[in-house]
Amino acid sequence: MPVSAPPRARSALALRARSALVALPVLLFALITWQVVADGPLVGVDERLSARLVHPDRFSELLSDLGNVQVAVPVLVVALAYTAWRGRAAGADRWWLPPLAGAVAMVLVPALVVPLKEWTDRPGTPAVPPATGYYPSGHTTTAVVAYGAATLLLLGRLRAPAVRRALVVLCAVLVLGTSYGLVRRGYHWPLDVLAGWCLGAVLLAGVALLAGRGPAGVSRSTRRSSSGTPSSRSGPS
Repeated sequence: MPVSAPPRARSALALRARSALVALPVLLFALITWQVVADGPLVGVDERLSARLVHPDRFSELLSDLGNVQVAVPVLVVALAYTAWRGRAAGADRWWLPPLAGAVAMVLVPALVVPLKEWTDRPGTPAVPPATGYYPSGHTTTAVVAYGAATLLLLGRLRAPAVRRALVVLCAVLVLGTSYGLVRRGYHWPLDVLAGWCLGAVLLAGVALLAGRGPAGVSRSTRRSSSGTPSSRSGPS
């Protein structure tokens, strides 16, 4: 019979995997930013790709609106409130940590995006009025963090595999729809959107680390019951 790795070894492997997942978007973001600031070869490719993809219409504009703060943030707020309520009702240790992690990630979006826009000072596509400050895409980063964090928080409360898969698919559809709409409408260059994905991925890694699979998601009563000690309280599973 195969011998499973001890919990400490599994934790170390999981930590290394998460570190690798964070390092990739960080390196990709650094590469893209360097190309944008230095007006490198990727910028020319980006502009030619945008010229092929841009076709402003009402549908692409509606899709891009999915990245608006007024649309995406309320979705996250509902997930934060639900997670906090369920965690507290279940008697979870540090029940406040998962919703706090999601809220902090959302607050960090403008804190990171606005200075980067001012520093890179990238002009917009020909489809928008002349202006600068389009890199990275704030709408894309907002969509990735809001919908992604909501998904991570809710996954910890869902047990049915079909529902969990449907939630992940819905999150992907919302993020990809927003990204497509921004590029198709001409609100952003493709590299702006890709940079938004990278920033969002890094912030979501922090949410997953703080909110995901640690003690915050397990109730005290559940841990006592699993260790063989009878629980004197009951609550939502």
